[in-house]
Amino acid sequence: MQNPTIIKSINPYTNEVLKEYNAFTPSVVQEKLNLSSTAYKAWKDTSFSKRKDLFYKLASLLEERVEVYATLISNEMGKPLAQAISEVKKCATVCRYYADNAADFLSPKPIKTEAYKSYVQYESQGAILGIMPWNFPFWQVFRFSVPAIMAGNVAVLKHASNVFGAAVAIEQVYKDAGFPEAVFTNLLIPSKEVEQVIANSHITGVILTGSEKAGSIVASQAGRNLKKSVLELGGSNAMIVMDDCDIDSSIEACIQGRYLNTGQSCIAGKRLLVHKNIADLFIDKLIARVGELISGNPLDAETFIGVLAREDLAVKLEEQVNASVEMGAEVLIGGKRDGAFYAPSVLTQVRVDMPVFKEEVFGPVLPIIPFNTLEEAIEISNATDFGLGVSIFTKNTAYIEKYISKFDEGCVFINDFVKSHPNLPFGGIKRSGYGRELSKDGIMEFVNKKTVFIK
Repeated sequence: MQNPTIIKSINPYTNEVLKEYNAFTPSVVQEKLNLSSTAYKAWKDTSFSKRKDLFYKLASLLEERVEVYATLISNEMGKPLAQAISEVKKCATVCRYYADNAADFLSPKPIKTEAYKSYVQYESQGAILGIMPWNFPFWQVFRFSVPAIMAGNVAVLKHASNVFGAAVAIEQVYKDAGFPEAVFTNLLIPSKEVEQVIANSHITGVILTGSEKAGSIVASQAGRNLKKSVLELGGSNAMIVMDDCDIDSSIEACIQGRYLNTGQSCIAGKRLLVHKNIADLFIDKLIARVGELISGNPLDAETFIGVLAREDLAVKLEEQVNASVEMGAEVLIGGKRDGAFYAPSVLTQVRVDMPVFKEEVFGPVLPIIPFNTLEEAIEISNATDFGLGVSIFTKNTAYIEKYISKFDEGCVFINDFVKSHPNLPFGGIKRSGYGRELSKDGIMEFVNKKTVFIK
């Protein structure tokens, strides 16, 4: 008999092994998916009122246990505790958002035709597989599962292997809230076994948040099995600072946009473009502010910069910075690695062919490029294969609005950093993926839009 695959959860700050998990065998996976399919047959006919009550209970449990879950997040992937608390609270928000709005979103919509009556009816599809990353181990899971389940689907989770503790906790809190067995199912399996799950007849759709490489693989596997996929992939968002901005508030937004979650976010502002008229002043103030950021133990209340989720991620970041320096970039602050910790950094003398510009930099490193005109800034901003979002800082918002269509992005934020919000559709274009999460658009991704024509 083959020994089970053991997957370890390791604290990246202490290198302590938090727990070891026996990966599910193929027979256990099939059993779980069978239960998920059975649960769907009953859940799809559950009233919106019942679903709403359960999600309100789930939101309350998340808030009651916020410290417990936040500590788990910090221990498993190094997120500063205060930010982990905000993440869990945001999960409660998305529960209540869909509890309040799903029935309206999915109510039949009449359409005028020559028929006596014609309308579109929205119906659930089945079991939706979510392949989720480690950087927001609670939020990413709730972002996909809440609208899917509120629409009458059931959710199946394959979480990143280094945050299996979060995956187990999320499955348990769904149960504790009163959801029927297998409406939310967690699969403890390595990535190499995902293909068999996608091909399984019980799975009707797939949603992934992750890298370009992972997205390409999952999209091809879903396509071969004629199953819809939604992908939220990498990003290299630009933050554009115009010379008429409020400098101090813009710096604070750029700090939050780049260094939150220790820079480990698809939608982080990974390239800073500053108008030449204010570049020197802006950069001096920015460096001073970066120097004030408190780094250290993620569990310390004052910590703003924690460790990266794994040491190999810090090594890759170090390689990207060093290669850019060899090409002529200058490190103004930071540029140092210690194990999984990488100091918050700012680079200048950056060109578009350098790794810190052309690649996705998943950590607390901010390259700066000056520009002369908005048109030049747009050209630099668009000079990437990614298209998640862009931030522009200016007092003349009416002027910027005229240029919104010029940006190759899924979203444009003016005078704030890019963030996800339950009320707004979230997703990108180009190599940042396709489809949308959150808002009405998100819940519509995995429903059957059924046309009814009565003559």
